[in-house]
Amino acid sequence: MKLNFQEYKDKVRACWIGKNIGGTLGAPYEGLREKLNVTDFKTQKGEALPNDDLDLQLIWLHAMEMEGPKHLDAAVLADYWQSFMVAYFGEYAIAKRNMELGIIPPLTGETENNSFLKHSNGAWIRTEIWACLFPCLPDLAVRYAIEDAKVDHGTGEGTFAAMFIAAIESAAFFVSDERKLIEIGLAKVPVDSRCARTVRLLLDCFDSGKSADEARDAILEENSDIGEGWFSAPSNIGFALLGLLYGGGDFKKSMLLAVNCGDDTDCTAATIGSIMGIMKGTAGLPQDWVEHVGDRIVTCCINQGTSFPRVGSCTKLTEKVVALAPAVTVQMRAPFRPELTFVDSETEVSEKDVNYFALPYGQGEETEESTVSVLSLKRPNTLVKNCGSTYALVSVDGGPYIAPGETKKLTISFQNRFKALGNQPHNMEVSLILPEGWTASDNNFYAYVPSWQSKVQNSCHCEPIDITLTAPENLPANSRILVIINEVGRCRTEAVSIHLIRRLSESVHVYDERFANY
Repeated sequence: MKLNFQEYKDKVRACWIGKNIGGTLGAPYEGLREKLNVTDFKTQKGEALPNDDLDLQLIWLHAMEMEGPKHLDAAVLADYWQSFMVAYFGEYAIAKRNMELGIIPPLTGETENNSFLKHSNGAWIRTEIWACLFPCLPDLAVRYAIEDAKVDHGTGEGTFAAMFIAAIESAAFFVSDERKLIEIGLAKVPVDSRCARTVRLLLDCFDSGKSADEARDAILEENSDIGEGWFSAPSNIGFALLGLLYGGGDFKKSMLLAVNCGDDTDCTAATIGSIMGIMKGTAGLPQDWVEHVGDRIVTCCINQGTSFPRVGSCTKLTEKVVALAPAVTVQMRAPFRPELTFVDSETEVSEKDVNYFALPYGQGEETEESTVSVLSLKRPNTLVKNCGSTYALVSVDGGPYIAPGETKKLTISFQNRFKALGNQPHNMEVSLILPEGWTASDNNFYAYVPSWQSKVQNSCHCEPIDITLTAPENLPANSRILVIINEVGRCRTEAVSIHLIRRLSESVHVYDERFANY
């Protein structure tokens, strides 16, 4: 694949301008539950409103600049979150409090994150950075969106929504048909997820001739059991797509349709602005609205202090992103994935490449990173550790809380990193270091990790091994379990740290049977 660099740069700038327009238009109405009748801005000309949708993306850009794509995962993003993110509300607050307790992602997004906030909007509203860094590479955009969303949504619908939107935005750098983009987004999320069900419901409403208001009400009814239907990720991506479909390609009409659905209005409008900005470039943005909002980015959730690089405009943000994208796409090249290059000549994307966009997540490339991402998504509370020749996956059943005398199951497995270090089997030695009074069903054991045989998804990883931990009766407030990992015949040693917290009462666990299968 070849992307004309100037065309790509223009689309990135239109993405951020559109995001800023939508956030400014929708922010005054955020959280209103009734159907609205918004027709224009409440703000004065040149007054862009602050928006957390953009704030975290500036932090993620800084993280990518400092760490590079190979090292950037949920745990690293959590470090940057703790250093620079000052917002303390909703799922942001729960994730941050969990980090302060010593819990690391994805447990930060799973633990005490009730069935409303785990399925809320914090992650899918900040996916543009991944799409703009990986244009026309939707699986890569999705992979980073997953690592991002794990921090405050674990494996909830908030994460599925982030996967869906990231795929659409990445593909929109070439694909301009809304229905094709929705097809690509649906391919990346579980078919039985609430996000997928809501999108299919919207498509049924649109295709059967129902009005935008009727579609809006159907979406709310579908998700009425998540926060009484409000601030849920499935509903709000439904409202954003409602704007795209019923807007018929008109930027203003699309954005106003979404805002007038009510609910998380700044997020739905901002996402429409970014998607349509990527699709159409700056020439497709309404000039009067561009001039009304201006180029300035106003932050509200970042502790800039003395070290955070200031990014005060859409122009500056664009320059930083497009300078980084060629380097990160080269570093993430892999077999079976279309190779992307930025050129001065015309954009060239084949039909075969577009068909690749629409493959289910994890099936478009034979890489161990892709396989590990899919496996961790299917296993809640799973920590991933690069151990050199393998990836270790350590699942903490039920999360980090435990009562005195209670048992906790750990599930440990390994994925062969055959692409990186050669196609050969490995013998991994695992030892557990336990605090005083704790016991384990097995403190020391070996795991055989096979070599590649046919398909990565069906081989190259060992069968999961279950270990039962038992807490002492005199359980302290905090306990740290260390899983020490060595490979027989190699010098590298890695450790996975698991922070377990004494449960004071049953009341701290919020469990909802309606989401038992999510």
